[in-house]
Amino acid sequence: MQKKSLIPATWTVPEIFRDRLGRRIGRQRMMIADGHLLLVLHAPPLPDEENRDGCLFWRDPNGEWKSSEHGGGPNAVRKHLARFEDAVDKLDQLEAVSEGDALSSAKEHHYDGADFVGRADDYFVLLESLLPLHRTTAHLHQVLQEARKAIPGDRDLINFRDLAYELERQAQLLYTGAKNALEFDIARRTEQHAKASHKMATSAHRLNLLVGFFFPIATLSAVFGVNMVHGFETKSHPLPFLAMVCAGLLIGFCLTMFLKRPEAESE
Repeated sequence: MQKKSLIPATWTVPEIFRDRLGRRIGRQRMMIADGHLLLVLHAPPLPDEENRDGCLFWRDPNGEWKSSEHGGGPNAVRKHLARFEDAVDKLDQLEAVSEGDALSSAKEHHYDGADFVGRADDYFVLLESLLPLHRTTAHLHQVLQEARKAIPGDRDLINFRDLAYELERQAQLLYTGAKNALEFDIARRTEQHAKASHKMATSAHRLNLLVGFFFPIATLSAVFGVNMVHGFETKSHPLPFLAMVCAGLLIGFCLTMFLKRPEAESE
């Protein structure tokens, strides 16, 4: 019984290629035997994709190209690389849109440009797509570099190798930029949380000092039943009550400003 192979039955490739290629595409690699070159390449990956879709490219000793998906001729490899170009361009546009939305949101809240922080959700989505794409383009460049070394006189392989390097570089820059932006966002938010916690601790400390200062007086007054005769008992009832409320609000406002003052100075 003949083994099922991913290589099309119409391809007259060396039998060693069919023996080395299993039922799944496996990792990206190149095979060469008797002047025949076989490229096993992956399609642009999707986030959380477990199994990679692949494409086979065969170059015979006469320099003729055939592919399992994109037809024949050198243009078949170019079409495959163009899929990676489209994937990189889409992620580049997504990153630009994410930064633009975050910057607009920052301007609406009157933040300075230095205070602009990208939204972490968008960068997580970018990183989930960029990491497998960067890894795939790096392996793609490595395979095409090995193929160029195996057949150094083929100008098409040199051009394919150079284009794959550009794709790898673009994906790497996008990944590094998104990762740095995410790390900056996390560090910025951590700093803001630390400042807010410090302000709350300072306010609580000041308030505890005031409570500690007045607590003994309030306790002794309650224990000994201190009740000063102030003369307001015989006055009209609404006026003393309203005066007490206004005085309490005024004292509370002054106390609030006192508690906030150290926070403003610490900034």
